[in-house]
Amino acid sequence: MPPLELLKQCTESRDRASGPGGQHRNKVETRVTLTHRPSGIEASAGERRSQEQNRKRALFRLRLNLAVKVRSKPNAPSELWKTRCRKGQIQCNPEHVDFPAILAEALDWIAMCRWKPADAATELDCTSSQLIKTVKKHHPALEHWNRERATVDLKTLR
Repeated sequence: MPPLELLKQCTESRDRASGPGGQHRNKVETRVTLTHRPSGIEASAGERRSQEQNRKRALFRLRLNLAVKVRSKPNAPSELWKTRCRKGQIQCNPEHVDFPAILAEALDWIAMCRWKPADAATELDCTSSQLIKTVKKHHPALEHWNRERATVDLKTLR
């Protein structure tokens, strides 16, 4: 889902937060918290003095939280995945705007393949080590994957 579409499904709240800005910090509500209404998942950012920068950062964090916690059933690798995965290599910086979508798609396939990286990698036309490496870029995603693997008596990934 495009970020602006996602923003329409969110409730935004603002408050004061500690951080840069010195004496001006306590006078301006720059911390932004976004709550995704359909799922109740939220994310916030308050490390910048600019409310707009904090909104963008909170939206990125919300997309990552949704990528980890919300599953959908994939049919085939998306066009985005195909452009980011060439010759078995997944190329996406964890700070890039595409990363939450790549992470969500990877976790959707991994979940569909019963948390087994080799099976998901085959479906996604990449190597299992590349798939694991991509998920490891966001530590909460790896923790989620290992929790799910434990429920089906599989060893944790490092």
